[in-house]
Amino acid sequence: MTADRKREAREKFLLGGIVVRAGLTKADRAFLLGGLLELARLDPGSSEHRRLRDIGEEAFKASAPDGHSKRIPEATE
Repeated sequence: MTADRKREAREKFLLGGIVVRAGLTKADRAFLLGGLLELARLDPGSSEHRRLRDIGEEAFKASAPDGHSKRIPEATE
C-alpha cells in the first residue's frame, strides 16, 4: 500500500470514528451528508462555528477512565 493510500485510509478511519462517537452510525447517509454540507458553509469566524467547535473540543476531551474514548450520548430532539 502506498503512503498516499495509507494516509487516505487513516483519514477515513478517523472520520468514521467521529460518526461513531457522535452516535450517528444508524443515521441516513443523505442526512449526514446534508448536515456536513451545511457545516461546510459556516464562516470559520462565526459564532456558530465557534459554538460547534467548542462542543466538539469538549467531546474529544471526554474519555473513559481506561483511556479509551467514550461514545458521546445521542442528541435529544
